[in-house]
Amino acid sequence: MTPENNNEEILEGDFDALRGALEQEKSRAEDNLNNLKRAQADFINYKRRAETEKAEAVGLGKSLAFLSVLPVLDDFSRALGAVPEHAAGEPWLQGMVQIERKFRQILSREGVEAMKTVGERFDPGLHEAVLRCAGEEGIIVEELQAGYTYKDRVLRPAQVKVSCEDIGE
Repeated sequence: MTPENNNEEILEGDFDALRGALEQEKSRAEDNLNNLKRAQADFINYKRRAETEKAEAVGLGKSLAFLSVLPVLDDFSRALGAVPEHAAGEPWLQGMVQIERKFRQILSREGVEAMKTVGERFDPGLHEAVLRCAGEEGIIVEELQAGYTYKDRVLRPAQVKVSCEDIGE
């Protein structure tokens, strides 16, 4: 064996070792890149989940606030309904009517809407039957307390009087 052959074998061995080390480092780099991509995807999903949870929490808080204000609006409407006819032109009454209108506009702007009930078919998911009367089965004939939705969800079911064919029971 000549010194040149010996050097070639040594170089070839070193080259094979370097090639193996390079392959290992490439594999580690690929693993690290995959881990980074996974971590980025997890972080994006976390942010999306956090934003969704925050929006739900804000919506729940608003729902609770609106729900606590609705009885005041009910009382206001009842008070306006009980005003005698002779007071129709009074400035204080016009002020109260404007306040009620503004109150309803604010709720509407926030996504709170009154349900349509009279003449509609009774739906236990939207309405609470309080009274029954004779008539076509399952039709709402009177609204006793307004129901409201907030962003297409029932905020408060409407209390209604429903017609029934078999009222004689």
